[in-house]
Amino acid sequence: MQRPSTTGPSVVAAPVSAHPLALLIAHEIRERGGWMRFERFMELALYAPGLGYYSGGRRVLGQMPQDGSDFVTAPELTPLFGEVLARQVAQALDATGTDEIWEFGAGSGALAEQLLGELGDRIQRYTIVDLSGTLRDRQHQRLLKRHPELVHKVVWADSLPDTLEGVIVGNEVLDAMPVHLLAWNGEVWQERGVALADATAADAQAETPTFVWADRPAPAGVRPPTEHSDEAFAPGTVTETHGQAEAFVTTLAQLMTRGAAFFVDYGFPEAEYYLPQRTGGTLMCHHAHRSDPDPLSQVGEKDITAHVNFTGIALAGQEGGWEVLGYTSQGRFLMNCGLGEALARTGDASTAADLKARNALQMLVAEHEMGELFKVIGFVKGPWFDAIGFAHGDRTHTL
Repeated sequence: MQRPSTTGPSVVAAPVSAHPLALLIAHEIRERGGWMRFERFMELALYAPGLGYYSGGRRVLGQMPQDGSDFVTAPELTPLFGEVLARQVAQALDATGTDEIWEFGAGSGALAEQLLGELGDRIQRYTIVDLSGTLRDRQHQRLLKRHPELVHKVVWADSLPDTLEGVIVGNEVLDAMPVHLLAWNGEVWQERGVALADATAADAQAETPTFVWADRPAPAGVRPPTEHSDEAFAPGTVTETHGQAEAFVTTLAQLMTRGAAFFVDYGFPEAEYYLPQRTGGTLMCHHAHRSDPDPLSQVGEKDITAHVNFTGIALAGQEGGWEVLGYTSQGRFLMNCGLGEALARTGDASTAADLKARNALQMLVAEHEMGELFKVIGFVKGPWFDAIGFAHGDRTHTL
């Protein structure tokens, strides 16, 4: 995607609906002297208590725009995603001698339901950490109303414990963590932030503040983590760095005493992420199952994401004491874990249900769908084991 090229502090105005969140952000921008780092803007847009995209009561997850949702994830497409992932989780539980799963960003609870159904008594506790109260309510409904027998097994945590052990699962959680934006103007890297189109006193009373991109010089030495020289980048290039996601992974690694972790998300290794020809970065928004590159409009009403730099995630995990088990595409990982058998069970798709199931499975593994864009990275602390998900096609050497 392309971003507006800028050589100074202003760029393209984006109209904002009269959402209370927009007023909150506008107030904080004024309090900060008229400029806010994009990382903070994204944090408020997604997670401001009671107002943000994930905290304001939106449905978010679903298969069609008609149900009021904005995007769908793999566990929503087919329960076979969780069935196959469960084979890797079971191996990790056995290899590390643990019996608990920690899921971060559990969405509607679909993946938890699938893993619990497959693993049964092998799991003694399933802990969910999710910042969205709305999604937590959906998880309660799905897991405890449908399966009251799980009431003593499934728990929700509001904060991280002092230590943890078991298997961590995170499906599309890293991409939703706020990112820092950097813009190259042909001479220096600048921090890209957000300002108000009209910072006059009259604008302070405006019901619909208008946000604009605004750049300022980055601190000395701040640049994308790449071996490419600055001169390799075209003026107007914008890209992201992932300090919050990397700090999150380091923290989990430090807290874990024994266990493994698997993160599934869309992204690239660093060498691909920061290619000079990727001039627009990867920032993207989702609303009503459509994507757009403008996070400054419809604030609080649409998702904002960025692809994951898996090299940074691998280094962050190692910094916290994890070892990398493997890294590969989602398609290859799922096939390694037995998705081929699931595909075979759908036969020739002679019924509408079979056809729907087969199409969903193909979406998970096809290179032009989720199979190549999505990646899986695994970590371990404790006994090393050859994880089945990385048995063929491991790409750890590319990180």
